[in-house]
Amino acid sequence: MNRRIFLGKSVIATLSFLTISPRSISSSLMPIRIIMGGYSPPSTSFSLSLKLIGDRLNKKISNKVNIKYAYNVLDLGYSGGYTKQLVEDGALDISYSSVTVGGGPELELSSLPFLFPSNEAAREAMDGPLGISIKNQLEKNPKLKILGFFENGFRHISNSVKPIRTPEDMKNLKIRILAGKFPNMLFKLLGAKPIVLTLTDSLSGIKAGTVEAQENPFSNTVTYNIHKYHRYHTNTGHLYFSRAIFVHKPSFDLWPEEIQEEIKLAVTDAVTYQRDLRDQEEIDAQNIITKLGGEITYLSENEKKYFLDVSKEIYRNLKNEYSEELLKLVNL
Repeated sequence: MNRRIFLGKSVIATLSFLTISPRSISSSLMPIRIIMGGYSPPSTSFSLSLKLIGDRLNKKISNKVNIKYAYNVLDLGYSGGYTKQLVEDGALDISYSSVTVGGGPELELSSLPFLFPSNEAAREAMDGPLGISIKNQLEKNPKLKILGFFENGFRHISNSVKPIRTPEDMKNLKIRILAGKFPNMLFKLLGAKPIVLTLTDSLSGIKAGTVEAQENPFSNTVTYNIHKYHRYHTNTGHLYFSRAIFVHKPSFDLWPEEIQEEIKLAVTDAVTYQRDLRDQEEIDAQNIITKLGGEITYLSENEKKYFLDVSKEIYRNLKNEYSEELLKLVNL
């Protein structure tokens, strides 16, 4: 049996769901089972937002859908990035994931360091032409439909070695990063030693002490218990990432129009809800870090400027690599 199909079915079996593939569901069969999943505990903004989608569907069309959840596939032995594959295979109908490759040059440009000055600016971009262009690129995969973007947020550096206050403090620091051209360039310019690892592998390395540093929103750092191993944190806010909300397109296309429309409306509400929760999660996470004895270095504007100056090298040749139309999507 194909390994990916087997893994997908194992998720359903583990959760005592039906083992029939979503691809074989006919729009004439009611209620339609819809499995939503992710890679964070049930208490996080991502899981609560999936629950909001399910609650709305149950309220509006409860006789037509049968909602199931697999909130955290990490508990089932999968990496966070595998949720996209599970949707492609039809094992999950709806999920989310950080996507750093496969979204064309638009997605690449969205990962430029220090691109967005605020959450509001980033959200406006992802809800506007930039997000639409990334969506169109991702939907070239015939198995996927993009419903919107949850907020992963601004990323900050944590490590087990020393406080980070200047670019010089980054020298030779072995840091786990997400895949992507510009994140890799940034940390090399800072003098660090960036390595691309899955979330699961990075957590193992952090616990073993072989991965000295990582970068994530504060809330992710706490969600995955990284703060228990990393004492030092710095609010660099060097990159902003979203998490695309995927639906298994072959299944979605078979569902009645009423269900399709209700899902779209529910996701729109869930995106706003998740972003609001995310703001509070970041505040709560910082309190949790400091209460456990962690140290958070809050950079002054002048101190952050040193990091910005390093990143200018990345921007220098953009006009030679990307069209004017693409650069306008990120206000460059």
